[in-house]
Order: sequence, then structure tokens, then C-alpha cells
Amino acid sequence: MNDFASYSGKNEKNSQTEKTSEEWISEAKKVASQYSGKSDNDIMKAIYAQAVEGKKNGTLTNEQIDAFYRQFSPMLDAGKRKRLAKLVEQLKKM
Repeated sequence: MNDFASYSGKNEKNSQTEKTSEEWISEAKKVASQYSGKSDNDIMKAIYAQAVEGKKNGTLTNEQIDAFYRQFSPMLDAGKRKRLAKLVEQLKKM
């Protein structure tokens, strides 16, 4: 994932910014390899920094943030899901 603005949470490909599920799987594998061995805190900082940049330059919407959360929260345990939800709420207030 190069930025949050490219994340739509949709499986169909209707525009250049929307990706198919196969493209998301490929992208997720690349991201996972980038963060392999990193702490949860490092990953959350990277997500936050990328999202703040998108919010500042107007390329990230609250709907995209929600779609990101809906897509990835089921893969997390309760504690990590709670941390991500808190991060999402902070970002949406910006």
C-alpha cells in the first residue's frame, strides 16, 4: 500500500485508484514483508504517519479510513483491534 488514498475497500476495479482482491493480496504481501520483524508500535506509527500525510494533503477521506479498518480489523486480536479503532477515531477528527 503506497498510501491510504489508494485504498477503497472494494473488490471490483472501476478506476485507477480501486484494486481487485488479487491486487490487494499482492499489495498486502509486499507491505507485510516491509514490516516483518517490526514491533506493533512501529507499524502503528507508520500507519499513522501515512494517514496524517493523506489527511493533510486532502487525499484521504474518513470513508477510506473506515474501509481500511473494516478490512484489517478482523485479522487482529482484541487488543490490537482496540488500538487501531482508537487510531482511526483520532484520524477522523483531523
